[in-house]
Amino acid sequence: MTTDLHLQHLVSEAVQACFSAEVAPADIQIQQTRKEFEGDRTIVVFPLTRVSKLAPPATAEALGAHLVEHAPVVVAFQVVKGFLNLTLATSHWLTEVNKALGDERFGLQPAGSKPQVLVEYSSPNTNKPLHLGHLRNNFLGYAVSRILEANGHPVVKAQIINDRGIHICKSMVAWQHFANGETPASSGLKGDKLVGKYYVLFDQEHRRQTEERKAAGIPEDEAKNDAPILVEAREMLKAWEAGDAEVMALWKTMNEWVYEGFGATYAEMGVSFDQLYYESETYLLGKSVVEEGLERGVFFKKENGSVWIDLTEDGLDEKLLLRADGTSVYMTQDIGTAIQRFRDFPDLDRQVYTVGNEQEYHFKVLFLILKKLGFEQAARNFHLSYGMVELPDGKMKSREGRVVDADDLLEEMASTAAEMAQERGRIEELSKAEREELFKRVGYGALKYFLLKVSPVKGMQFDPEASIDFLGNTGPFIQFNFVRALSMLRRAGSDLEGNWSVDPGTSIDKEEVLLIQKAIELPAVIAECAASYDPSHLANYCYDLTKSYSSWYNNHPVLNEENEAIRTTRLALSALCARNLRTGMGLLGIDMPDRM
Repeated sequence: MTTDLHLQHLVSEAVQACFSAEVAPADIQIQQTRKEFEGDRTIVVFPLTRVSKLAPPATAEALGAHLVEHAPVVVAFQVVKGFLNLTLATSHWLTEVNKALGDERFGLQPAGSKPQVLVEYSSPNTNKPLHLGHLRNNFLGYAVSRILEANGHPVVKAQIINDRGIHICKSMVAWQHFANGETPASSGLKGDKLVGKYYVLFDQEHRRQTEERKAAGIPEDEAKNDAPILVEAREMLKAWEAGDAEVMALWKTMNEWVYEGFGATYAEMGVSFDQLYYESETYLLGKSVVEEGLERGVFFKKENGSVWIDLTEDGLDEKLLLRADGTSVYMTQDIGTAIQRFRDFPDLDRQVYTVGNEQEYHFKVLFLILKKLGFEQAARNFHLSYGMVELPDGKMKSREGRVVDADDLLEEMASTAAEMAQERGRIEELSKAEREELFKRVGYGALKYFLLKVSPVKGMQFDPEASIDFLGNTGPFIQFNFVRALSMLRRAGSDLEGNWSVDPGTSIDKEEVLLIQKAIELPAVIAECAASYDPSHLANYCYDLTKSYSSWYNNHPVLNEENEAIRTTRLALSALCARNLRTGMGLLGIDMPDRM
């Protein structure tokens, strides 16, 4: 039973004893006591005056006196207007330390104890490499997956690969025109970079042809829309949809190049997937579902033959599902993908879509359509919407000059970590392989933490230099203090997995009580993150815990403490904080180094 839950029951019993009235424990409001007042927990008394029939201060006074007399855990109280501040016995907090250290899965709920959830993230197009936006998307989706698992949900980590459409054909047409048979093997380029190169070349050639046609007197729209290379791409798309053997062979080859490139980038990111879906497959199911829905009256057909759904009574709009020529739109594909997932995982309770905030309306429509098609789980589906991430002007320009390439940014972060480590001069004893691993853990950890510490709903600016600072709210600050705790435990002849046990009667001060209180918040923070799909709460918890630990460490000798009970307690506190940081940062997908 948690501290707050225990207090809720004690206060409920006190209300019964003092006022002969019943108030459910869940209705007792408890808060962390504000720093300017004495106490550990604050009871909000105002709602209890309806049963006490007394003024708030008198109600608080009666309850406080009863608790001090009858509840050993409460050793003092203070009344501040309508609030009752309770000071708990230090033995209680040390007992909580023993409980936490004795639980190998502290903070984690039993596996499979809650409904199954599918989390979709990444979902790239196969016409170009992954970029900075994909980094935030992947880190966010992967962290939410890990947090949901920690909270007891079986999780399916999935992505839908957008492997069809005009944008894919553009890369293919450009390759046919300009590649002279170039492949990843012949060029030394990663497959996704090679295909992206031809997507850029298509755009350049399209612009050239458009300007040439405009110079010949053709109106701009016509010059652009009927440029020969774009017409060729449209024809290729028609051939693809018709199953043309030559086009299909090239499509498969170039997509395989991209998949291999994506795989290498995902490995560097430290993310993975349980299930892959392909738009080239799911759009067909979407079309058949729409046609069935048309027969059932869920959808309607306009005079030109296009199929729509009318959502105006639901406060939305009419939405196109099939064009007049029978071809599908993105919504069609998303309907097919969602339904295929419900079929693949019969126990699936909901789907979480990690997609930028520009698609918020799209997902409102999708979830409502699925509900009207009879999928009651759709009401629990969630769009994990996130804002755009940008870099300061003049920093980290990509090779193509348009977007920030994910591989380039990862490489830059590891390089920056290497420079900082060499300046600090503490890596001489490490082998080359150990150094490279350390640089990646610090550099990638800095990147992940910086992108995850901001609430997903907010847009943000990522500053590579600020993210890797060893001071402030950064990943390296947390990693450094974790390593410092680990090093101290090693010097004491122990580690994080030691069989720790502290004497509840040991003397501890207020700063140590506050550190313990912060440390044992981990289960509640994980639960909050799982409920809100927001990893930033966990990221900032790790920072707050680290900041408290760092301050405590500087004020409290550990290895040089002569009193054995106090020394053991302080080592145990270091172990608990370090274990929590390893758990919390691990759920964010951040590896913690053994040394720095």
